[in-house]
Amino acid sequence: MDSFLDQIREKTRSSIPLSFEDGCKLFEHRDLLAIGSIANELRESLHGNATYYNWNLHLNSTNVCEADCLFCSFARLEMGMPQAYTMSVDQAREWISKRYNPGMTEVHIVNGLNPNLTFEYYEDLLAMIRKEFPALHIKAFTAVEIHYFSEKYGMSYEQVLTRLMAAGLGSLPGGGAEIFADRVRKKICRDKVDAEGWLEVHRTAHRLGLRTNCTMLYGTIETPAERVDHLIRLRDLQAESGGFQVFVPLAFHNEGNRMERLPAPTGVEDLRAIAVSRLMLHNIPHIKAYWIMLGIKTAQTAQLFGSDDFDGTVTEEKVYHMAGSHSPQALSIEDIKHVIRQAGREPVERNTVYQVVERNQAAAAA
Repeated sequence: MDSFLDQIREKTRSSIPLSFEDGCKLFEHRDLLAIGSIANELRESLHGNATYYNWNLHLNSTNVCEADCLFCSFARLEMGMPQAYTMSVDQAREWISKRYNPGMTEVHIVNGLNPNLTFEYYEDLLAMIRKEFPALHIKAFTAVEIHYFSEKYGMSYEQVLTRLMAAGLGSLPGGGAEIFADRVRKKICRDKVDAEGWLEVHRTAHRLGLRTNCTMLYGTIETPAERVDHLIRLRDLQAESGGFQVFVPLAFHNEGNRMERLPAPTGVEDLRAIAVSRLMLHNIPHIKAYWIMLGIKTAQTAQLFGSDDFDGTVTEEKVYHMAGSHSPQALSIEDIKHVIRQAGREPVERNTVYQVVERNQAAAAA
């Protein structure tokens, strides 16, 4: 191992935050296996041999969206366009009912920015889930959606979040962060909330007691330096508020969108993103290898490169599959446990806020 990586290992062992320069060098360094080894050491110091997963389902109740992001294959700009849809609250109830199994712990909701809906629609959706499926923790609405609600319905972030919490909101997913660099955002998501707004939504959520996730989209037109800047800004907010519980690197998928001429990230790039994220984000507890996005084999390998979370059963994901993901739309608990054990890790079921779920043998085999 060279002197630079020796320094990185010593810093991580001493809990010294890595610098911007460190991060840039890690994204460029040729020895991925050595970087992965350091990230794995840190991962094991935090979580031992555990790899976490959860029993969840994903609901996307509308894909109609005013935003016109170049990389998005999920959204449709207007009702009536091919594949555009909006579920009523009753239709969402029916959709969940057909896929819900007793023992599930989470519903993950991400939607388009639909100009045709009232704020009460979202409150009614959450209230229905809380009433009809009380065992499900509701993780819903990215910071982009919260910002949109704030502007469209004339409320502050705090007012939006407070009303949604009263209806049943339990935590926020981390989507919509993309890359914080203004240069990139102006080109790929110019009509989406800016970096400062995204961070402020999460700052507000943390102040109100909500746990949230955070993400980074990589593999479009960003530079390694812009990735590192993104990670450091997340790290700085975590140092301030402490509310991020997991970071999820999201690989760009290039099918069905206006960036299809760009190559998608390779497996090497995926593993590097996991490893460097683990090393840079020393104060965010968990790093997720989202199998829907990475594919099962890369997400499995990532458990040896700094990740300690595999995500969950998911049950019908749309956003990445409309962008060309070839992973399954769902995995059984037994499938997840098998994949994790084949990586030499111990599967541990968690709920949304990373409390360990204990089950009897019959429920665990569902």
